[in-house]
Amino acid sequence: MNENNESSHRFTCRSVEYNYVTLQCQLSDTDRRSAGQFVQFVDAQGVDYFENLCLKGNQACKGNRIFQTPRIGVADDKVAQYAALHYYTDKELQVTSEAACRLACEIENEFLCRSFLYKGTPQGTQYNCQLFHLDHKTLPDGPSTYLNAERPLIDNGERIGTYFENSCEKATSASGPPSDNTLPVVFETTEDSNLNNLTKSDVNCDKTGTCYDVSVNCKDTKIAVQVRTNKPFNGRIYALGRSETCNVDVLNSDLFRLDLTMGGQDCNTQSVIGVYSNTVVLQHHSVVMTKADKIYKVKCTYDMSSKNITFGMMPIRDPEMISITSAPEAPPPRIRILDSRQREVETVRIGDKLTFRIEIPEDTPYGIFARSCVAMAKDSKSTFQIIDDEGCPVDPTIFPAFTPDGNALQSVYEAFRFTESYGVIFQCNVKYCLGPCEAAVCEWGRDSLESWGRRKRSINNQTDEEKEEDMTLSQEILVLDFGDEKQSEFLRNDLSSSDFGRDKTVTIIEPCPTKTSVLALGVTCALLVLLYISTLFCYYMKKWLNPGKHIA
Repeated sequence: MNENNESSHRFTCRSVEYNYVTLQCQLSDTDRRSAGQFVQFVDAQGVDYFENLCLKGNQACKGNRIFQTPRIGVADDKVAQYAALHYYTDKELQVTSEAACRLACEIENEFLCRSFLYKGTPQGTQYNCQLFHLDHKTLPDGPSTYLNAERPLIDNGERIGTYFENSCEKATSASGPPSDNTLPVVFETTEDSNLNNLTKSDVNCDKTGTCYDVSVNCKDTKIAVQVRTNKPFNGRIYALGRSETCNVDVLNSDLFRLDLTMGGQDCNTQSVIGVYSNTVVLQHHSVVMTKADKIYKVKCTYDMSSKNITFGMMPIRDPEMISITSAPEAPPPRIRILDSRQREVETVRIGDKLTFRIEIPEDTPYGIFARSCVAMAKDSKSTFQIIDDEGCPVDPTIFPAFTPDGNALQSVYEAFRFTESYGVIFQCNVKYCLGPCEAAVCEWGRDSLESWGRRKRSINNQTDEEKEEDMTLSQEILVLDFGDEKQSEFLRNDLSSSDFGRDKTVTIIEPCPTKTSVLALGVTCALLVLLYISTLFCYYMKKWLNPGKHIA
C-alpha cells in the first residue's frame, strides 16, 4: 500500500510556484511550453515561478514535442540574427540538412535543447548547426528583446540561417483519465524574519529580503561591477547570455565583484562609439532564474572626441551619465614651457633650449595625441606650421617631434620668434585615445621617425628631440633678440644682460595709447586753446574800452 501511494505521487515536475504570502510551494507537471496554448503571465505580488532546466528532451513535453519558427510578431530573420549574435551557444556541429540539426536538438541529453539555428548547407569545415538552451520565453523582455536589439552596422556577408523553437502539442486523452498525480504538491515553510514591507517595495531588494548596492567602475580594459548586500548572498553573478564563460560563484559573501571584459566573446560586451554596455544577472539558484533574481544593465561611456583648448586649459564636459553608468572624465590638458632647469618660463631669448610639454594627469585611462600645431605671431599676421595634420613635424630642425613622458608629450626645441613680433603663440589640436595612442610614421629626408605617443622602434641615429607626437592647445611666450635688454630703459632698470634668462622672468611692456588717453589729451588741448583765445579777447577788449590819454 505504501509503495502504491509513493508511486502515485511520482510525476515529472516541470515548474514550481512559491507563494510568499501563504507560504505554499506548488509543483506542476506543466510549464509554459507544455500547456498546449498561449500562456500570458500576470505579475502577482509575492509569487515566484520556476521552471526545471534539468529535464531530458523526452521529458520536456507531456505530448509530442515539435519545433517551428516562433510566431511572435517579429520577422524571422531578425530573430535568427539576434540568436546568432547574443544567445549562448551550448553546442555546435556540422550537419547535412535541417532535419539532421532538428534531430540533434531532439536527442540532446547533456542539456535541455529548446531551440536551434540552421545556417544552410555545409560549406567547408564550418559549423552550420547551433543548439541553445534558450528561447524567447526565457528572456526577461520576451519578444520585445528582438525589437529593441541593436543590429550590426555592417553586413559581413555571413548567412543568417533559420531559427526554430520547441513547443508542446496538447496531450491526448488516450492514456486514460487524469489521475491525482497532476495535482499540486504543497510544502509548508516558515517566513523569513528579514522580509518586511520595506524590502518588498524597494526595487533593489528581492523577495528573500536581500538588498543589493551595485556600483560600476569603468577601466581601460574591463568594466568592474561590484555588489554589496545587506546579508550574505549565495548564488552566482554572470553576464546575460554568457553564464558559462563570464561568471563568479558567490558563497556566503556580502561583497563580491564581476569583471566584464570589453573585448572578445567571453562576456559579449557590446560597444558603439565609446559606449560599452552589458547586462548582469544576480541569481540565487545555480541553474534556475526566478523573479527573485536581479538584472542590471550597465554602461560605460568614454569621451573620445577631439578638444580644442586655448591658453592652457579648457573645461571638458562630463560624459553622459545614466542609470548605473560610470564615465571617466577626459582630463583637460595644459601646456607648460620649461627652461633647462625645468622651471616654467614666460620670457626667453632666441636660441634658448626649451622643453615644450603637453600634460594630462597620470591617473587616467586616456592617452593623448597632438596634430595641426602652428606657431603664430602675437598680431596673427604671420603663422608657421610646426606639426602637420598627420602628427608629423614639418621641420624637425626647428621643432622636433613629440616624445612621450608618462601621460605627457614633450618636445625639446630652441626658442625662435617672428620678425615683427616678440610674442609667439603656440596652438595645437588634441585627440584622446583609450589607452596609449598609436604613433604616426613620419618621413624626413632619408630618415623615418615616429611621432605622437609611442617610442620609436628600430630607428637608428635619432636624438631625444626626434621622438614622438603632437597635441592641441594654446600658449604664449615672449622671445627677445640678443641685445634687446640694452635698447630698453625698462630692461636696464630691471636686470642686466649677464643675468637675463637665468633666475628672473622679464616681461616687456610696449606702451600703446588707449582710446581714453587719446580722448583726454584732445580735451586738454582744446581747453588750452580756448583759454588762450579768451585771454587775447579780454586783452584787446580792455585796450579798446580804455584808450590812452594824451596830454595837451
